[in-house]
Formats: sequence, structure tokens, C-alpha cells
Amino acid sequence: MYEYIMGKVVGIKEDYIVLDNGGIGYKIFTSRNSLGNLKINEMITMYIYFNLREDGVYLYGFTTEEELDMFNMLLLVSKVGPKVGLGILSTLTPGQIKLAILNSDSNVLCNAPGVGKKTAGRIILELKDRIDDNDIGENTDIIEGVDMVETAIRGLMSLGYTRGEIQRVLNKIDTSSMDTEDIIRETLKRLSKQ
Repeated sequence: MYEYIMGKVVGIKEDYIVLDNGGIGYKIFTSRNSLGNLKINEMITMYIYFNLREDGVYLYGFTTEEELDMFNMLLLVSKVGPKVGLGILSTLTPGQIKLAILNSDSNVLCNAPGVGKKTAGRIILELKDRIDDNDIGENTDIIEGVDMVETAIRGLMSLGYTRGEIQRVLNKIDTSSMDTEDIIRETLKRLSKQ
């Protein structure tokens, strides 16, 4: 029904935003990765997934089409609903999810809330044939050494930073020769200057 909604961000909550379009405030549930890219009063485009359920109508939206595509793909997996899909995309980037599926690495997927070994196994089994090595593209360099980077991200998130804020800074840092402490130290230094 909706492909995208363009509008002004008038509210940012823990798991959703309010997007004003023509005087209508749309409540759009989104991932932490997308939330980290948003600011109040900013004009943005949210790529939308429309969900009609017995208990109501829900909009799920993302700041990139890549994230929406990954969300739609996750929803193809049996017993994975929008809430679990959002949880996965709040914990991992689409590139990290694809890499985990291609490598059959259920431990990475289990980092997301609501994903246990069974669900992770189901995601890998049901989506492996749908992901092409070429799909990962440029994100692979960010994903190498995921463990140290991911540990650093979690440490920084425990200090109150959002994954999106942290990821934006990390994208500008070459973490290949850094350990977790160095990554945290350098990221904190750059975050404090913003």
C-alpha cells in the first residue's frame, strides 16, 4: 500500500518515530539503526512496510531500502514477525545479517533479542538460498572482526549512545588493527566532539 512516506520528524521514541506528512502524524516503528540516523525537525524519507493485523494497523519504516529489503526477507521466515525482525535489525546491519546467514553463524544472529538457536537456525536454513555473495558488497569491510567491533558497540550502547550514532562514527575509523578498548576509546573521543 505504501512504498515510502516523506515528511518531517516530529517525535523520536524508543522504538518508533512520528513523521509529519501534510499535517498527519504517522507512527512508524523502526530499528535502532534507523533511529540513530534521525534528528527532530529533519525532512526524511522512510521506506515503509504496511502491516494489517486483527488488533490494528502498523507501519514499519527504515531510512534505507536495504534495511527494508532485509526486514521483508526476515518476515519470510516462519515464526519471525515484525517485532523479531526489528530486534534483529536493531542489533545487526543488513550486511552483518547476510554474512551470518552465508556463514551459517547462528551465534551472531542469537545476539538479537527474541532470537534463540532454533530461530537462528530457521533464518539460516530458509534464507541461505535467497542471499547471493554479491549482495553483501561494500559492507564486508565493516563486518570483518565483527566480534571486537560488536563488543565495542555494546559497551558504548551501555553508556547511552545509540547504535546508529556509534555506527556513523565507526564507519570513519579503520578498526582492522585495533582491539576492543582502542575502538571504544577512539569512538568515544569522536562522539564527544559531536
